[in-house]
Amino acid sequence: MNQLTRRGLLGLAGTAGIAGLSACAGTGSSASPDKASGASNTIEFWSNHPGSSKPVEQQIIAAFQKENPGLTVKLVDAGKNYEEVAQKFNASLAGGQLPDLVVVSDVTWFNFALNKQLSKLDDLLGTAKVETGDYVDALYNDYTYADGHFALPYARSTPLFYYNKELWAKAGLEDRGPKDWDEFKEWSTALKAAVGSGKFAMELADGSNYLDWYFQNIAWDFGGAYSKEWQPTFSDPNTIKAGQYLQDLTKAGVVKYNATPEADFSAGLAGCILQSTGSLGGITKDAKFEFGTAFLPGTDNCPTGGAGVAVPANISDARKANAVKFAEFLTNAQNTVTFTQATGYMPVRKSAVELPEEKTFLEKNPNSKTAIDQLEHTRSQDNARVLLPGGGARIGKALDQVAQGQDVATVFKALDAESQQVFESQIKSKL
Repeated sequence: MNQLTRRGLLGLAGTAGIAGLSACAGTGSSASPDKASGASNTIEFWSNHPGSSKPVEQQIIAAFQKENPGLTVKLVDAGKNYEEVAQKFNASLAGGQLPDLVVVSDVTWFNFALNKQLSKLDDLLGTAKVETGDYVDALYNDYTYADGHFALPYARSTPLFYYNKELWAKAGLEDRGPKDWDEFKEWSTALKAAVGSGKFAMELADGSNYLDWYFQNIAWDFGGAYSKEWQPTFSDPNTIKAGQYLQDLTKAGVVKYNATPEADFSAGLAGCILQSTGSLGGITKDAKFEFGTAFLPGTDNCPTGGAGVAVPANISDARKANAVKFAEFLTNAQNTVTFTQATGYMPVRKSAVELPEEKTFLEKNPNSKTAIDQLEHTRSQDNARVLLPGGGARIGKALDQVAQGQDVATVFKALDAESQQVFESQIKSKL
């Protein structure tokens, strides 16, 4: 129970006796219809402030209110992480006060949309004359279901490969990331020697802190996957091979698992990490050594991630219109630049990278440019992680078992069966 720092209570999904918690997001009773007859002048925005972004959110809100003096935005601390925001929103669906705009992550939005608790945004965006073609296609289309879009991209990220250049040089390695995971294994002996006693060549997040997101890249690099459409494929020989690879590196003392690997990396205790672009701002501030960022190992197999903003279905049309007005402002070209430069997330507008201040920023901060360049090499995440209720936490728990030395094939076979059961009981009839 001590690893709830990011997953929150949803990290317990799949544990015996409380499996029902895995489906809590998006399955609460619908709240009573909003009875506001006119436009509310207060827009309630529920956020977990991704990437420690509360100050910049407040800055953007102040600019919006100056431009729209008849409207006020109330920023609500809705949780420490995406899962806690989902829990709070789910509770509001049972009869509480609904927000006007809410942060939804890659693993929480779909169940709310599936249960008709988020507004389909297409008509609302059309009425508001929002230029949706300016959103980065891969990010905007991540929220597509039933021929509609249910969120706008906001705090969007990919994992990056962060590496300590001083340790890289000490190990005699080229100043770059590994081409694939086989090459990283070739490098691991030299890296382990370079970092020295009490330190690790690589640190990864544990299963309670999104190891399931990062490991997707390893599975894809070995030709495996979590699923093909809705069919779980953890027992595929290539997925098992990827799991065995991870376990072998762990047994060899190359990899350590940590709730916050970015902290150890910034302190010089790890040679490299896989971590979100959203951690770039903090690492840049805290690291006292030169570090680099690189594409994830492999070819065209980087998952997107992060969060968007969504509008509840069961509020008045006037509130929806105001929510969309603010959502568009929050994610416009200028403000996505403001937000991403402060946090490390990726600009969600195509035109943003053409703004003079962004061009200057990227020239001075090449580590920030890595994620933008990598975007064209991303792929959509597997359904078993992002669309099945509790999928990420369920996979994370299994990966913890693999890291602890349990038989990979046995663990992944059980994960296949559990994932299939969740699909049959909670998803299939609603598609």
